[in-house]
Amino acid sequence: MDPVLLMFLVFGLAVLAGVPIAFALILATLPPVLMEPRLTDVMLSQRIFNSLDSFVLLAVPFFLLAGNLMNASGVTDRLIRYADARIGHIRGGIAHVNVLVSMLFAGVSGSSTADTAGVGSVLIPAMQRKGFSAAFSVAVTAASSVLGTIIPPSITLIVWGAVTNTSVSQLFAAGVLPGIMIAGAQMIYIALWCRRHHVGTQGIKAPRSERRAAFLAAAPGMVLPLILLGGILFGIATPTEASILAVVYAILVGAGLFKELSAKAFVQELVSSVRLMSLSLFCLGAAGFFAWLLTYYGVPQLIAGYFDDAQSPLLLLLGVALVCLVLGLFLDSLVIIVIIGPLFLPAITAAGVDPVQYGIVACVSLSLGLVTPPYGLCLLIASSIAKIGMHKALGEMSKIFGVMLIVLGLLIVIPQITIWPAMLMR
Repeated sequence: MDPVLLMFLVFGLAVLAGVPIAFALILATLPPVLMEPRLTDVMLSQRIFNSLDSFVLLAVPFFLLAGNLMNASGVTDRLIRYADARIGHIRGGIAHVNVLVSMLFAGVSGSSTADTAGVGSVLIPAMQRKGFSAAFSVAVTAASSVLGTIIPPSITLIVWGAVTNTSVSQLFAAGVLPGIMIAGAQMIYIALWCRRHHVGTQGIKAPRSERRAAFLAAAPGMVLPLILLGGILFGIATPTEASILAVVYAILVGAGLFKELSAKAFVQELVSSVRLMSLSLFCLGAAGFFAWLLTYYGVPQLIAGYFDDAQSPLLLLLGVALVCLVLGLFLDSLVIIVIIGPLFLPAITAAGVDPVQYGIVACVSLSLGLVTPPYGLCLLIASSIAKIGMHKALGEMSKIFGVMLIVLGLLIVIPQITIWPAMLMR
């Protein structure tokens, strides 16, 4: 049997049997290693190590820790109060607050799952108290949480940059506008939904003094994204250096300014971050060797040859988006990035597609996998918070998903949306 087909067969059977993704990837690489004399177990361990031997990847655990520390320091609650004071009075205000807070929190954590857990635990019950159904509350929370993988500092964009040798600074610059577009599209849908269902009536605008107080309380949390992005985009700090700065800033704000981050809480968040990242990085290492084997057997060249007759950048990007959407149904985005990123790169380069647009289209497509079952991690977390089955939120989720697909289509058809901001960093 063809080694590549055997790899995918073993991987698929292992996943169906309930084997964790990282171990399923390792199992899938064993048949070629056993069949091919030039491939050894030592090479397997070396390739796994090489997949993780990246200075840029050091930013991933630090950004995750910074987000967890800011969440434990009460930053999320302050962001929610500020967003509520600013736009809580408009029709469907609490649902709009959900989206706005996700935008703000995305600039702090870079993690969609952290956004879902932190923001959802507060806003899902609040939305239900305001008359929104549990299904709609879950759908809005899960959909807005995907902004964490798009708006910088995004862990997904950092890993993509490391895997494909694309400038992380350019990816960060290019991710801002698509994130705003997705948030805007979601808020337009929410406004129309509220008008149609007569839910979320218009309230009383908060007094200026209340808005000012809420802003001052939330300002330390909102300053962090400005510091990080400013440092990275203007070349003052690398993403890894910025991630360490984010941790230091989170400690100073949580323990020094807000005085809500105790030593016990710090240790708990540190342990939690280490556990989560150990699993993620193990998946990255296993996926790295899996992807290297695909390259060893010439799969990227086959893909490039398949697209030789169709050098249309539009068709290529549509193909990439479709593959990412399908794989996102079953796999974590970081694993998909390691496999897919280098796989399509030769064909993308040959077609003249800008690597930044390629990265943004792929990462936005992968972010949608967080709200599509059976994987749908953000949808799963939000459903568990609302104490409903995931299937009960699928109807509302599918409509917001369609809105986000429209934005993805615009990113494919209009490359200037992503290329123009990235050009400012070149």
